[in-house]
Parts: sequence; C-alpha cells; structure tokens
Amino acid sequence: MAMAQRTATTPARAVPGWVCWTLVAAAVLVQIVYPLTGDPLRDRVTVISVLVFAAASVADAARRHGVRGALVLLAVAGGGGLLAEAVGVGTGVPFGDYAYTGTLGAQVLGVPVVVPLAWVMMAWPALVVGRALGRGAVSVVVLGGVALAAWDLFLDPQMVDAGHWTWTHPTPALPLVTGVPLTNYAGWLLVALVMMTALHRWLGDPGDRTPSGPAAALYLWTYGSSVFAHLAFFDLPGSALVGGLGMGLVALPFARVVARGISSPARAADRPARSGRTR
Repeated sequence: MAMAQRTATTPARAVPGWVCWTLVAAAVLVQIVYPLTGDPLRDRVTVISVLVFAAASVADAARRHGVRGALVLLAVAGGGGLLAEAVGVGTGVPFGDYAYTGTLGAQVLGVPVVVPLAWVMMAWPALVVGRALGRGAVSVVVLGGVALAAWDLFLDPQMVDAGHWTWTHPTPALPLVTGVPLTNYAGWLLVALVMMTALHRWLGDPGDRTPSGPAAALYLWTYGSSVFAHLAFFDLPGSALVGGLGMGLVALPFARVVARGISSPARAADRPARSGRTR
C-alpha cells in the first residue's frame, strides 16, 4: 500500500538532476557577467539571465513534479505574471502607475516577454522556500508569497536605476530606496500570494518538504549576490540594506534548514552501524 501510494504521488522525473544543476551553474555565471558588462550589452545580458534562470526553475519543477509540474509553473507564474503586468500597465492596479521604456525587447500586451519569465524564475524557488519553512497550507502560501515578494526589494530599485521602467508617482517610498512606490510592493505581495496558492494547490503537496537542491541554490544565490551587487556594483546601498533585511527574513531561516539537511546525512554517516547482535 505504501509503495503504491508513493508511486501515485511521485511522478517519473522528466528531467535528470544534472541538467538542473547545469542550468543553475549557467544562471549563476550569467549573473556574474551582468555587472561586468556595459550598455548596450548589459540589456541583452539581462534578458539572457532571466531566460537561463527561468529554464533552471522550470527544469527543476519538472524534476520534482514531472512535465505537468513544469506546465503548471509556466501557466500560473508565466501566464499569471503576464496578466498581472498587463493589467498593471493598463490600469495602475495593483502595482501603481508605471511604464516600460522599451529596453527589454519584444512585448506582448504592453509587457516585455521577459517579464513574465522573471515571475517564473523566482516563483518556483519561492514555493520551495514556503514548503520548507511552512507547516500547513496557509503558512506555506504566506511564507512562499513573502519569499517571492521580498525579491522585489532588490529587483525594482535595480531595474528602475537601469532605466527599464519608470513610475509616475514614485512616492511614498521605502526609507533609503527612492524611485519605487510602496504600492508596488503591496501589489507584488498580493500577486505572489495568489501565485503561491495556485502553485501549492495545483502541484500538490509532495509530503516530503526537503528543499530541492537546485531551487535552494537559486534562491540563496539570488539573495546573497543581490546584497553584494547592490553594494559593490550598482551603487544602491539603500536597497542592499532594505533588501538584505527584508528578503533575509525568509532567506536566512531557509538557509538554516538547507544547512541542517546537508549536515544530517554527514552526521548519520558518522554513527557506527548497529548490528542485530547484543553484547
């Protein structure tokens, strides 16, 4: 019975682990190259970075949930992200009034194609964070939503500074972070919570909440590299501090969970094997 239940809830892995890790390494490499490039090449690297990162997330979702999992991720995060952004650009709801400047390439419904893929690239790692830290469905959704929305504490200041989009009314804003209104972060949290609700429900609770290694690497790399890059390369110390604190609320506890998972097998291996014989 237990074997049958496991077979029913665990789909055949559509993507081998080495493919996921290769894409993770490629995503990290492109992001390392990004701050070392100048205009106009940097705009192209921005798009490539999102494409490779999104591919890594989709591949890892397929590894854990099969082809259906990858399709659900693309539909919910990609389709949902496109819908939210199209409505946002057209009406100002739920993020506030903003406009893209045309630097990110081809657009659909007034939204650069790469933008929905940015939702895809972080939605999967954020769900993994929520499932690792949460205990029930509500806590998984809330923590996953916060994990996704907190990333925007880095993303929006960086992209506004790079000239990819502008805000009509950039105030009131967070302390030390200019150019991005508070309404944007509220909108991000709302959309993120809806996405996490749909993903957690439609992908199905895997039971085993052990974080996926590739997704964990992507999320923690994004956190650490964002703090460093905003300080060292982008001259954005305010967002480095605010983002470091905000995203750190979930990234640091998640890092502890990951570290415990890594160390537990090592501790188990150090224990002497038990024999069935008593002395």
